[in-house]
Amino acid sequence: MLWAAGTAAAAAPPIATFRDLPGWTAEDHAAAYAAYRETCGASSDPAMARICRLARATGPLDEAAARQFFESNFTPDPVTTQGVLTAYFAPEYPARRRPEAEFTAPVRPKPADLTAGGGAYADRAAIEGRTAEDALAWMRPEDLFLLQVQGSGTLRFEDGRKMKALYAATNGRPYLAIGGPMHAQGLLSGEVSADAIHAWLATHRGPEAQAVMQLNPRYSFFRLSRDDGRPPSGSAHVPLVAGRALAIDPAYHAYGELLWIAADRPVLPGARPSYHRLAMTLDTGGAIRGPARADLYLGEGAAAGTEAGRVHHRLTLWRLAPR
Repeated sequence: MLWAAGTAAAAAPPIATFRDLPGWTAEDHAAAYAAYRETCGASSDPAMARICRLARATGPLDEAAARQFFESNFTPDPVTTQGVLTAYFAPEYPARRRPEAEFTAPVRPKPADLTAGGGAYADRAAIEGRTAEDALAWMRPEDLFLLQVQGSGTLRFEDGRKMKALYAATNGRPYLAIGGPMHAQGLLSGEVSADAIHAWLATHRGPEAQAVMQLNPRYSFFRLSRDDGRPPSGSAHVPLVAGRALAIDPAYHAYGELLWIAADRPVLPGARPSYHRLAMTLDTGGAIRGPARADLYLGEGAAAGTEAGRVHHRLTLWRLAPR
């Protein structure tokens, strides 16, 4: 997410039955149930664990049976604020083993002197001013910046081999979305999307782009892992299911919760008019703050990235509480 998003104080409408959830009857309940069975082990809540065991013992269900499963085992509980839905994806970027040509940005591992609970670490500008003898790989600066925003991705090296770049830590600095300042400075005159931001940074690669990226003091560190072909895992340590996994604020939601999202009124051109679906809370993000902020994982690759860059919708949430 590259632009700021707030949370408005507006109550969700009272819900009596699942049929009153916006879009519930049009949901693909069989697909939602399959994703739930795959990821429900992320919850540490005993009641949720009981329903998870039931789902896994029951096995696959058709559309009607899957809908009945949710309606029999859960009660929709509204989150009493309205907020914002954004989206993210797992990108794939070219990388090099050594710095060359435009591949000048080091993928840095977690520093040995970065400790949990040790307070804010050096900011982006200070970190980028350091040498990088321990670099894991080298990327184009604008690609690394977006990889840090997304949190993980795949690196494709010149010999065709691929490695996963997985989140290791951040410097603990606050996240600042650069889209707003870029628009305010006249750097982006039209659409403020991830694609537009990436294109501007690539075109102005060098000190000009670096100064813009350094408006965001947060810096992410990575570790590399073999590309096993599986989807990336989120903060809950289970693989993310495209279109069914949410990054949330863990101060307000536990990992493994089942949420109904009703998102409409898109801000950005080219966006889908709405998102109505069940999704699991399996990840978190530096810009995701508040009870009604969520980031929907949309998968891997360019198409997922294009869609994710256009998601900025008004959001109403319902937590599916176990009966």
